Amino acid sequence: MAMDNKTRTVTKLVGVVLFMGAMAWASVPLYDLFCRVTGFGGTTLVSDAGADQILDKTIKVRFDASKERDFPWEFKPMQRDMEIRIGETGLAFYEAYNPTDRPVAGQASYNVAPYAAGGFFTKIDCFCFTEQVLQPGERVTMPVTFYVDPEIVEDREGKYLHEITLSYTFYEIDLPEVQASLETGSDSNLN
Repeated sequence: MAMDNKTRTVTKLVGVVLFMGAMAWASVPLYDLFCRVTGFGGTTLVSDAGADQILDKTIKVRFDASKERDFPWEFKPMQRDMEIRIGETGLAFYEAYNPTDRPVAGQASYNVAPYAAGGFFTKIDCFCFTEQVLQPGERVTMPVTFYVDPEIVEDREGKYLHEITLSYTFYEIDLPEVQASLETGSDSNLN
């Protein structure tokens, strides 16, 4: 009978450990989904089209660029800020340059500040939606199309916002398989 209690305790303990492990594994994608749906933490929303209405009220959008330490590209916004009407579709450009002698792949992560604006800042199209590969010496201009949702003027925090900062951070990723195989093949041809 004492063994039966020990077996039950061990079984419950293993169950708790497995449950906690499953919750830890699922927490990152669930948190990401929560942020994308609500705009929590400065995560922007995504849409296929512009806003339904454009207000006479304007808001300033600032653009910021940074990169992961040791990431070799140069990366910057082409303009520091723009004033747009709320609901109006804006178009901004960032520039990236690969000064190295090798192809480099990168991906941009992004957010907006203040965080309260995340649920109202909507991207229609963005270079950050896909990975970017720059060849040696290549310089590219990358667009982002966006709008600020008119519902921001009804939000208890959002209605006091006069400025939103859109920030991107580029970090290096592995070259896509096709590009990596081309690189490997060109190296073997040199020998």
